[in-house]
Amino acid sequence: MAEPKDQLPEPDRLEGAPHPRETRILFGHAAAEAELLRAHQSGRLHHAWMLTGPKGVGKATLAWRMARFLLATPPDDGGMFAAPPAETLDIPDSHPVARRLLQGSEPRHYLLRRGPNEKETALSQVISVEDVRRMKSFFSLSAADGGHRTAIVDCLDEMNTASANALLKLLEEPPPNVTFFLIAHQPARLLPTIRSRCRELRLTPLAPQDLADALTQAGGEIAPEDRSALAELSGGSVGEAFRLTNLDGLKLYAALVRLFSTLPRLDRPQALALSDLAGARGAAETFDLLVTLIDLALARLARHGVTGQLPPEAAPGEARLLQRLSPDPRAARGWADLAQSLAARARRGKAVNLDPAALLMDMLLKVDETAGSLALR
Repeated sequence: MAEPKDQLPEPDRLEGAPHPRETRILFGHAAAEAELLRAHQSGRLHHAWMLTGPKGVGKATLAWRMARFLLATPPDDGGMFAAPPAETLDIPDSHPVARRLLQGSEPRHYLLRRGPNEKETALSQVISVEDVRRMKSFFSLSAADGGHRTAIVDCLDEMNTASANALLKLLEEPPPNVTFFLIAHQPARLLPTIRSRCRELRLTPLAPQDLADALTQAGGEIAPEDRSALAELSGGSVGEAFRLTNLDGLKLYAALVRLFSTLPRLDRPQALALSDLAGARGAAETFDLLVTLIDLALARLARHGVTGQLPPEAAPGEARLLQRLSPDPRAARGWADLAQSLAARARRGKAVNLDPAALLMDMLLKVDETAGSLALR
């Protein structure tokens, strides 16, 4: 049975975590906050900011913080009673603007994200051109108090060609007193003309301590001894770290490392146990995570073969495994080619609804085959 429209999940909220508008502290991005603050104080705030970087590092949280700040901070009229320049983007929770944004009722702010599909039974897969037109109509109306207005687009990666072109026209002729915050996970795939209309602010992956603090704020838990491994596997992304902690990702990766340590003579019982785990009823998320972790393990093998540098271990015995299976660039090419072919194999398998357990076992056998062929060269 389809969910009613008002009960559909928010497309820009990670399941089980606070929405970015509810996240009060942004960890690890003081430099990005300072750049936005300097631009505001200089009077040269660009009308469109593209916040880029890996998914889950805090781009949306920064966008909401800056929108809250702009809407709650009166313009400096240069008078002798003007407030001193702000030193942070912090706005108290008790501020009327903060309360209205939290409730989704701020009349000077617009959030553009995926909406319901045509039948309103599920979320659309893309931000449609109609969604962009509704935002344009919103800003064609004068602001309630004539002050600053803001918009957040979360995210540009979910636009199709028609909606991207509609947004481009809006950026080319921006409404007065409106600042856009556009979130992009893979900006290289966007229209170059959209990128040229924006000032890009790139957020970098979080360091282990910042990641742990952000994860705790989001309601996750991480043991001190797991911080380094989680930072490695998540790529410094809070969103990915949240998924890893919820699905025992560190234990799954440790199991993969133990299994890969038996290559090129794959331990079949271990491989079957992992495959059965992925194929269990209701284990779709576990299967997806295992596919991600296999891809990550192959990438780490390839990187070591090219650079010869050992990363911090994400599981016991990983360093020894990397040195043995990928000692040189020749091996690195083999693992990189395999990663590409397995990713395509996983996509095809999911598209035709292959049995997850069989699909994962097939992928593990391909890993074993590659290890064998590399050992014979």
